[in-house]
Amino acid sequence: MIPWVQLDSAKTPDGGQELRLKQRGTEFSIMLGTNELMNSRLSGSEEELAKLSCDRIAGHSRPKILIGGLGMGFTLRAALAELGADAGITVAELVPAVIAWARGPLAALFAGCLDDPRVSVREADVGHIIRSDKAAWDAILLDVDNGPEGIVYKGNDALYGTAGLAAARSALKPGGVLAVWSQGPDSGFTRRLKQAGFAVDEVNTRANSKRGARHVIWIATNRL
Repeated sequence: MIPWVQLDSAKTPDGGQELRLKQRGTEFSIMLGTNELMNSRLSGSEEELAKLSCDRIAGHSRPKILIGGLGMGFTLRAALAELGADAGITVAELVPAVIAWARGPLAALFAGCLDDPRVSVREADVGHIIRSDKAAWDAILLDVDNGPEGIVYKGNDALYGTAGLAAARSALKPGGVLAVWSQGPDSGFTRRLKQAGFAVDEVNTRANSKRGARHVIWIATNRL
């Protein structure tokens, strides 16, 4: 078996943990300690995050999308495939090394999508962007942790609490959607979404097509 080779590492924003980019043949992995955050062979649920969100806003004119977390670009690429030329996508990524990996060793996975004129990448905290804008976004897609808990950056906890969900709803246009990816269910988060005033669908999906681990995507709609 081909061994894993570590290509690079980077500290998390609070400096307490380390992200590691690894490669084995044509396969890539991003690790947080012993936790695998993403793998280049398993993209199905991240792509579904984009497809479900874009489907909900299909009738919106000149849609504006905010994606929290660049990762390996699966959600971004899927969103670009679903959206028309009038769309605008902002990707917020807090770790500078992840952006560098996207333009370096992971460039083939991104397939030029970072150069699409519809795309803007900001080295920024997605929570700060959400709190800064009112009724600005048609969809906010969050894939910055393994679920509604700040494992990569404890500051992300604020995204999933009562105040964070209220801020997200305020940042969405009427009829806009907040979509959150998770490695598993969380009944408390579903309850908080409803308490924040969202209409909530909890969708079960697979890590890779019909196979792989089961993941969860919340599609929370800002009621008209």
